[in-house]
Amino acid sequence: MAPQVDVDLIARAEAWLADDPDPASRAELRAVIDGLPATAAELLDRFAGPLTFGTAGLRGRLRAGPNGMNLAVVTRAAAGLVGWLAASGGEGPLVIGYDARHGSKEFAERTARVATGAGREALLLPGPLPTPVLAYAVRALGAVAGVMVTASHNPPQDNGYKVYLGAALGGPAGDGAQIVPPADAGIEAAIRAVPSVASVPLGGPGTLLGAEVAHGYVRSAAAVLDPSGPRDLTIAYTPMHGVGGSTLAEAFVAAGFPAPAIVAAQAEPDPEFPTVAFPNPEEPGAMDRLLALAGEHGADLAIANDPDADRCAVAIPGPDGWRPLRGDELGVLLADHLIRRGTPGLYATTIVSSSMLGRLCAARDVPYAETLTGFKWIVRAAEHLAFGYEEALGYCVAPALVRDKDGITAALTVAELAAGLKAEGRTLAGRLDELARELGLHATDQLSVRVDDLAEIGVAMGRARRNPPATLLGAPVTETTDLLPDNDVLTFRTATTRVVIRPSGTEPKLKAYLEVVVEGDPATARTRAAADLKVLRTEIAATLGV
Repeated sequence: MAPQVDVDLIARAEAWLADDPDPASRAELRAVIDGLPATAAELLDRFAGPLTFGTAGLRGRLRAGPNGMNLAVVTRAAAGLVGWLAASGGEGPLVIGYDARHGSKEFAERTARVATGAGREALLLPGPLPTPVLAYAVRALGAVAGVMVTASHNPPQDNGYKVYLGAALGGPAGDGAQIVPPADAGIEAAIRAVPSVASVPLGGPGTLLGAEVAHGYVRSAAAVLDPSGPRDLTIAYTPMHGVGGSTLAEAFVAAGFPAPAIVAAQAEPDPEFPTVAFPNPEEPGAMDRLLALAGEHGADLAIANDPDADRCAVAIPGPDGWRPLRGDELGVLLADHLIRRGTPGLYATTIVSSSMLGRLCAARDVPYAETLTGFKWIVRAAEHLAFGYEEALGYCVAPALVRDKDGITAALTVAELAAGLKAEGRTLAGRLDELARELGLHATDQLSVRVDDLAEIGVAMGRARRNPPATLLGAPVTETTDLLPDNDVLTFRTATTRVVIRPSGTEPKLKAYLEVVVEGDPATARTRAAADLKVLRTEIAATLGV
């Protein structure tokens, strides 16, 4: 039986349609309204509630209505943002960037017109560019804030809207970083206060920036490396149909590396992402074309960016073929490299990432911190941050340049490390083994449960809290940490095992992050760790009842 739609919802839909500035969205919503009662479920979903502006900004499906990404929603979001900036006393321009997804350019241009309509200078990046370029521009141009229109590695039907703050409102540690509370709640309240799209004054298009901002980022990214280091390295690369290709290639050449071989079918931006089922380097099969190219070229290193190039994935050759590094493995390799280079400051990661970084920092006597999940927290761990990473392929190797995850400077830095090791007759795999011998093998995995009903996550978390495991892998649980009420995160530890359970912040998923530490010969330890992780997954699934 089809769900019922009351007259109040139809009236709200008609009012939204009348206020929508986009003819295509109006036609789309008109078809849904006219299709009632057969389209009742669709209309109810589109008006189930507005997209909420949180610490990740907005993200959702491209479709008409308040529960989607469209020109009306973006206009309201931009009006709320510039209103909040004014009410907060923020002065200076708003800089706006965008990727190559459907609607991104239009949403960026509308944001600029809303800003100028409110009397604020708007600076628009000159074309589809990586998210790190926008984060760099906020600081380089002295902007009060920045907007990046992107859905990162989400499916083709999505888009999103991320907000960064400059020094005036973000503070020293948040200069050029994504927003954190209470800014998100303030912006959300300002958006809700916008009476209608028609009431938002639109000004001129703002200032279209030239190529110098992107060139400035490339020069600065290349300068992150030691100019005297080895550069003999063969690299295969894919931007995964995203916007990182030309910027990364320019940065590698500027840093003195040979231009990477690029997967031809994925080299140019394409909002449909036709050659991958899901445009995320972490997904099975997403890097298949890259690894094939790396094999053809006899590459030393294979690198992938996600579509907005703020994440970096790396694969290395081995006796059994190419192996993608886990995010934690690359994070520790980069931290170890920066420490050995003498990079001062604090090294940070999140509570769900491997504990190996903490052990490395203790062994090297450098400052270390753990934060809540998300780069907005990592970069605020200290004003004098040296390095931060999260297990989901996010790395900040140059906080003074980009105070966010940056897949391009991360790629440059791992290339510098690999080239230096190659010059000594060594490899990244060998360096991982050396660290494992010194610090113990820290093997990680993840149990991810997708749900149709978000209430299922609360049920599973409640079950784990009421009946926590007494043992894991046969060893007693010695520590249980519950971060409620502030954060829905549950941690169990034994002497050699750690499990962190939390709901995903961006998807309808429940996630359990698993880690085991095994001492001894790395090869033997990996075999044991793989078996332990398999058992641990089963134990945690039983605890959660999934």
